[in-house]
Amino acid sequence: MEAKVGHLTMYGAKWCPDAKRARKFLDDRGIKYEWHDIDEEEGAREFVIKVNGRFVIPTLLLPDGSKMTEPSNEELSNKFGV
Repeated sequence: MEAKVGHLTMYGAKWCPDAKRARKFLDDRGIKYEWHDIDEEEGAREFVIKVNGRFVIPTLLLPDGSKMTEPSNEELSNKFGV
């Protein structure tokens, strides 16, 4: 599993409150992203562990190649300038 370069990708789960909040933040601002549910997509959970060295969601892979884990709304706002 590889993240697309130049593309915002989020790994999370429907049951995760932080993932729900981050998705709502992005959706409310019209920020497009590719969603991967770690419970529904084979290999997604393992990919998150590989990227972070541990299991932590949501994990966002950003177009510039950086990543964010469990970002607050303030951190998302600062990163995306909204």
